Amino acid sequence: MGDLVKGFELENLTLTGTIGRALERYAETLKPWAEAVGNRMVAEVAARDERSWFRVAEQMGSALRKEIAEAPIGQVMRARQDEQVRLITSLPREAAERVHAMTREGITKGWRADQISAEIMKTGEVTKSRADLIARTEVGRTSTLLTQARAEHVGSEGYTWTTAGDTDVRASHKAMNGKFVRWDSPPTLDGLTGHAGATPNCRCIVVPVIPD
Repeated sequence: MGDLVKGFELENLTLTGTIGRALERYAETLKPWAEAVGNRMVAEVAARDERSWFRVAEQMGSALRKEIAEAPIGQVMRARQDEQVRLITSLPREAAERVHAMTREGITKGWRADQISAEIMKTGEVTKSRADLIARTEVGRTSTLLTQARAEHVGSEGYTWTTAGDTDVRASHKAMNGKFVRWDSPPTLDGLTGHAGATPNCRCIVVPVIPD
């Protein structure tokens, strides 16, 4: 997206509308690719999650393995795939909004054309940062949701919050380490509500508590 923006002569501020329209068209063009990427990511996370469950189930008997295999995760997977498409195609739209916002702000504040141009040129950096955050967050969130679906199917009411155990763990998350959390009551930490691994930059994991 940064390369697309750089392809315009940004000193001519009348082109910002053209840039926005180009980014909107790019979002539409991205859909088939976004669907493929989203489907692949969700499938990979689902397979990894299933393998983890089966390793545990081997210690618990064939009945639990059968229940885990039959867990209704299809709806969760479809919802996550749709969300990946929405998030991926939102990137060029957010970039278009930023181009318009920077232009409006610059004109309102009386910035020179080269100052506005410099801010618009940062759009690629902003989009890359946003894409990285989405990728990290969505892998964790998908893993947590699939684990929750399988856990609830076998009667689990909640999980033990487990951190990465290093110095990068946020204080609020460190305080949650080892605590039991109900699936129907995700905690709110630092203004964000969600289970372990399901909020931005959270590396914590859920360890389901399974009934005896």
